[in-house]
Amino acid sequence: MDKVAQYRQYIQTLMSRYANDDVSDDALEVQLIFDTEGDHYLWMNVGWQQFNRIYRCVIHFDIKDGKIWLQQNLTDQNPAEELVEMGVPRKDIVLGLQPPYKRQYTEYGVA
Repeated sequence: MDKVAQYRQYIQTLMSRYANDDVSDDALEVQLIFDTEGDHYLWMNVGWQQFNRIYRCVIHFDIKDGKIWLQQNLTDQNPAEELVEMGVPRKDIVLGLQPPYKRQYTEYGVA
């Protein structure tokens, strides 16, 4: 299996495990969106909590130029570190949620 295909599998496995613990009911839906052609992966909460509309991206990953970009993380989990534990080299993970000038000071890739 090539590297990008393996990264797709890692992301989908990780997000499925995380979202499995989220609460979905008649008013609030948990959605996992896996765009394997464009390499965009999102965990969304969509619906209502009483009178408040909920449209929230909980986690967002992209795969660009052979690297995994963590674009959003509203959990208390550390998905970047879990990807490293799965076998992804730190240089292949970019914290897109960090400003570009700060990425050089992380333990991960810069782009």
